[in-house]
Amino acid sequence: MRNRRVTRRMARQTDGPIAPLPSLYPAAAFQQRVLAWFDEHGRKHLPWQQNQTPYRVWVSEIMLQQTQVATVIDYFDRFMVRFPTVETLAAAPLDDVLHLWTGLGYYARARNLHKAAIVVVEQYGGRFPTDSVDEMASLPGIGRSTAGAVISLATGQRAPILDGNVKRVLTRLHAVEGWPGRPAVERTLWDIAEHYTPTERAGDYTQVMMDLGATLCTRKAPACLLCPVQDWCEAHRLGRETDFPSSKPKKVAPTRHAHALMLVDPAGRVMLEQRPAEGIWGGLWSFPQCDSAADVKDWCDKWGVGDSIEYWTPFTHIFSHFRLEMTPVLIECPRALPAEAFSRPTCWRSPAALDGIGLAAPVKTLLGQLAAHLDAVG
Repeated sequence: MRNRRVTRRMARQTDGPIAPLPSLYPAAAFQQRVLAWFDEHGRKHLPWQQNQTPYRVWVSEIMLQQTQVATVIDYFDRFMVRFPTVETLAAAPLDDVLHLWTGLGYYARARNLHKAAIVVVEQYGGRFPTDSVDEMASLPGIGRSTAGAVISLATGQRAPILDGNVKRVLTRLHAVEGWPGRPAVERTLWDIAEHYTPTERAGDYTQVMMDLGATLCTRKAPACLLCPVQDWCEAHRLGRETDFPSSKPKKVAPTRHAHALMLVDPAGRVMLEQRPAEGIWGGLWSFPQCDSAADVKDWCDKWGVGDSIEYWTPFTHIFSHFRLEMTPVLIECPRALPAEAFSRPTCWRSPAALDGIGLAAPVKTLLGQLAAHLDAVG
């Protein structure tokens, strides 16, 4: 059972030109080299490598998307204590999940993790569909590569992967030109991954390919002298290691402006508003916002809370596709505001007592600064 090939029925896409497939090395020889390196140098003691159930591997793979291992370890350990099974995760309020995710960023991952857990419990009886890459990839937040990683690492079944680390190794090995996000280039890389992925020791092979990309074949300073396939690497032969993979064509990120309303009542509590489920900081708690200082004044005048307004120094937060320049505005709120003053769910919380709610990292930082300011002014 552990070494049989996983079924995959995805139709091969044919849109656009297909990049030429480079000459490939014998798969068995490649596997032998990298697995020998793994046996001596591979990572084998990370928390999610112990008791490798599909659930534990899945949570770790989602956390590791665009996040370094050193950062993920503590988050993973806390997550497993709070949600030891997919059933406990599915039954939990989304706020609890987002709270434990605070600081990891890319919060859509947490929302999709929660959605997928519910699907696994309700549609699959709590068992991940590890016999099929297609079914695994159909779960919210799981694509083909993540599905392959979960299946191969947790069950030992053959399922190729193509995460960022593996793309880097394979594009350098064969000097594959073009940005890997282009469909034609990605198809070529999947063909290469399919060629080299073994049936035996499939889980170890998946791990070593990720390890090579993370520890040797790094983005800026690859340790080529230590690489088990250095003499086969075309990018190394050409002296162009850091040219691969090609970068995504750059676009100028626009800047958006917002004013964060830090409404503080006489008891020192601050008003927080829950953001919509989809979009930036989806489902997290943040400050009510206005687009401009004029809008802040209009809002305060409308609700009669503008007697004391203090503008703090703006700060910039970088998202993947835009820059947000946020100006914090401290507003004393001497009385309760009517529900119609806000368009979303709200709560009043002490900025020093925020357990149980999900917060984006910059909001959490700003709340810490607000707590210190309130303490200082008495």
